Amino acid sequence: MTAGRQPVRLLTPGDVREIARQLRIRPSRRLGQTFVVQPGTVRRIAALAALRRDEPVLEVGPGFGSLTLALLEAGASRLAAVEIDPALAAQLPRTIAARAPGLADRLAVVAADAMSVGPQDLPAAPAALVANLPYSVAVPVLLHLLAAVPTLSRGLVMVQAEVADRICAPPGSRAYGAPSAKLAWYAAARPAGTVPRAVFWPVPNVDSRLVAFARHDPPAAAACREQVFAVVEAAFRQRRKTLRAALAGWAGSAARAERLLRAAGIDPRARGESLDVAQFARLAAARAAETQARASAPTIAPS
Repeated sequence: MTAGRQPVRLLTPGDVREIARQLRIRPSRRLGQTFVVQPGTVRRIAALAALRRDEPVLEVGPGFGSLTLALLEAGASRLAAVEIDPALAAQLPRTIAARAPGLADRLAVVAADAMSVGPQDLPAAPAALVANLPYSVAVPVLLHLLAAVPTLSRGLVMVQAEVADRICAPPGSRAYGAPSAKLAWYAAARPAGTVPRAVFWPVPNVDSRLVAFARHDPPAAAACREQVFAVVEAAFRQRRKTLRAALAGWAGSAARAERLLRAAGIDPRARGESLDVAQFARLAAARAAETQARASAPTIAPS
């Protein structure tokens, strides 16, 4: 296979294990490290990502470089790979230089924790995210990147199947929860395929799925993201309770929670799983407006 008439040699399972042996690396459960080692799988992921000409791409957790090579093969002209493991970050340029020598200058390795990465750490403003996200922190990483890197307009990520169900779930479904509502603030997510366990090393004890997302504007409401996320978290902290009860702590009392819910046009007897992100935004805006009105009300001095 070639990209821009340049040969690319993808990693085989044996190649990955040999690099790991040379580096004396054992996959870390603490870091959620599981590596895709089947060339056909990474080629499929790269094809599904549908990279566009001259589109800067961000990859998180490149590991040994299996997907990195496939993305370069698929035509990534500028690829920033964020890797938290220092040994893997140091090895990745060598692997790319050996297996895709004509494309090595398209890669920039960022040795950092993805949870702390922002535009200032990247060589170019990425438009697309393509990643096998560490399963233990997949949702926090995805939400952080969407917040910190506003140029990300779309992406394709591999996550644990249960996490994929949650972030793609619509309001009213059993899987719908805080991750669903928070991701919906930034983007529309949809299932994009399954990935069998056998293509990983080590083989995980969970199933994996691909999720595609496309960024959209946040709901039009007079509340910031932090205010909206605060009410989302409160609503799902006690998800089996009615919103009047679940939001008592957030609002200050059950009575005030009911008043704010009615002001936002929401039934106080509803539960958080029935609200979409726009309704959460209206509720946060109602609280912000009431708080501001209280703060600006004139104080009557005692006579």
